[in-house]
Amino acid sequence: MGLIKFKNIGIKAISATVPKKIVKTNSLTDFFPKEQIEKFIETTGVEERRFIDKNKCASDLCYDAACQLFEKTDINRDDIDVLLFISQTPDYKTPGMSIVLQNKLGLSKTTIVYDINMSCSGFVHGLLMAYTFLQLPNINNVLVLVGDTLSKMTSLNDKSTGLLFGDGGIASLITKGEQYGESWFSMNTDGAYFDSVIIPAGGSRIMSSCETLQQTEYEDGSKRNLEQIVMNGVDVFSFAISELPKDVKRLLAFANVSIDDVDKYAFHQANKLMTEYIAKKLKANPEKLLRSIHKYGNTSGVSIPLTMVENKELIHENDTILMNAIGAGFTYGTILLNIADCQILGLNEL
Repeated sequence: MGLIKFKNIGIKAISATVPKKIVKTNSLTDFFPKEQIEKFIETTGVEERRFIDKNKCASDLCYDAACQLFEKTDINRDDIDVLLFISQTPDYKTPGMSIVLQNKLGLSKTTIVYDINMSCSGFVHGLLMAYTFLQLPNINNVLVLVGDTLSKMTSLNDKSTGLLFGDGGIASLITKGEQYGESWFSMNTDGAYFDSVIIPAGGSRIMSSCETLQQTEYEDGSKRNLEQIVMNGVDVFSFAISELPKDVKRLLAFANVSIDDVDKYAFHQANKLMTEYIAKKLKANPEKLLRSIHKYGNTSGVSIPLTMVENKELIHENDTILMNAIGAGFTYGTILLNIADCQILGLNEL
């Protein structure tokens, strides 16, 4: 059981950047019947999303968010000891984008850098890595960048994903300080479901070719190619509503905290029905549930910190925040931490 407690480590600052282009869900009648769109909005809560320009990438969104963080906080670029870049839509297959961003951001050549692919659970895994690094005596500041541009990997003709995913990027500074107190993590993996959310081709198992780029129509009427994301929504929903409440309860028991003691719930914005169902199963106060899916859709690993930025007026110093996410694989995790001395910056557009 992956239960871990940390002490005197916390989030110093969060910034976010989204594309300027807004895509209204009800405008996509060329791809879906109006009645189907209305039902989708009612079920998922996705009213609009942000789509990146074709000549920009996830790293551009993260770079912009990181620049905002450096401009509006007192952290010096030379003080960054570790850079983590978390994405399932990197610019290149190689080199890793953390290497590219180290240079682009002007960070020290002694900076330790890593790329991580954990899809929708990317932020919780990024925090775990950052907190773990900060256990070391000579590591004092970790910059966590999370970005995804799933609009580039999604078919608008796909009934499971065409109306769901949006683009975004965040930067978060994780540091040391007694004001942060104790933080609790629960991390889990179940690889039996690896193909429930998958891009089948374009890697080494099925190499990119003319055939993998050929659009195919499937039994449900969806049209996509093998290099676009495929999601078994039933698998994801069933697993999430079964396992995520259990994981939250395990963590709260480990921390000796009740659900009522938590000030805010920052759950991954998978869809409205899922997050509200999980909250109801936990008997959580729905007024404490932070939301952003109506404006940005499912932004993968970006969604938790983006939701915090979107709702920054509702988050107060020393609030306890409960984070919970599930991603492809499946990977899933829950975090309980204290928001003390955390600058939640404004939202940038790129």
